Amino acid sequence: MIEVTDLTKRYAGRVAVSHVSFQVGKGQIVGLLGPNGAGKSTILKILSCFLPASAGTVKVAGLDVFHEADEVRRRIGYMPEHNPLPLDMRVREYLKFRARLKGLSRSASRDRVDVVLNQCSLLDVQKRIIGQLSKGFRQRVGLADALVHEPDLVILDEPTIGLDPNQLRAVRQLIKELGKRHTILLSTHILPEVEMTCSHVLMLDHGRIVASDSTEDLLKRVFHGGPVITEVLAPREALLELLSDRKEIESLDVSPMDGDWNRVIIQPSNGHDLRAWLHGELAHPGWQLRELSRGRHTLEDVFVKLTRTEKEE
Repeated sequence: MIEVTDLTKRYAGRVAVSHVSFQVGKGQIVGLLGPNGAGKSTILKILSCFLPASAGTVKVAGLDVFHEADEVRRRIGYMPEHNPLPLDMRVREYLKFRARLKGLSRSASRDRVDVVLNQCSLLDVQKRIIGQLSKGFRQRVGLADALVHEPDLVILDEPTIGLDPNQLRAVRQLIKELGKRHTILLSTHILPEVEMTCSHVLMLDHGRIVASDSTEDLLKRVFHGGPVITEVLAPREALLELLSDRKEIESLDVSPMDGDWNRVIIQPSNGHDLRAWLHGELAHPGWQLRELSRGRHTLEDVFVKLTRTEKEE
């Protein structure tokens, strides 16, 4: 659905996107994530034919975004970060207007508006003025707008920003449902959101792709297994002396808790589960163990590690 090859975008002395290449297959929900200023929105605007690239090639459904822009626009539904909704129009009225702007006939636009109102759970507010809707419902109107012409590719730029937890959960579920019928490229700097919604991630930092993989494989490749977490009643200095400079341990953190209890977080050096080994090492007279578990790394952990490596290099 998307083929990006050696894409570069420069602004007056600044490189926003540098030699980026990636592919998105049909039917995938892909997260494009990174911190503010990483180049996410620039890539989305180029994909949506709003910005020209400085170099490289970009294709959507086999169509070149530079030479076949009109055809590409017909195949894309784009929801920008700051959705410019007309606050004085009613929901159904606005969606019919947008459908006609996108080339649908009167009868087709009426049918499609009925479909997206139902898809986005907007039937109860279809006659209300947009300016009177909550932030969550406005996001749904933006999604309905992006879907009204039945695009092959749906591009969502920060679709959950500013939502409360209940609204966020509802929009997240809607995106998952849409993924059954559309290819979705989701941009956000909220990493847990990508982990909960997307099957594949593209990590962007300073205008470059630093990782591209499924969420599960990326976690395995970067960390080779989760950390071991334990709580021990023992002197902190004794724990550090026992566990420091061991070949089984890549990194070690010992933090004081209540009383003489300490929380120990160990990242294995080989990715193996060290719980049985650690249980034996901590079997000292007078010491007590009240937790021994294996934690799970998140995309945030992956991103911090990858971007730190990039900067050091």
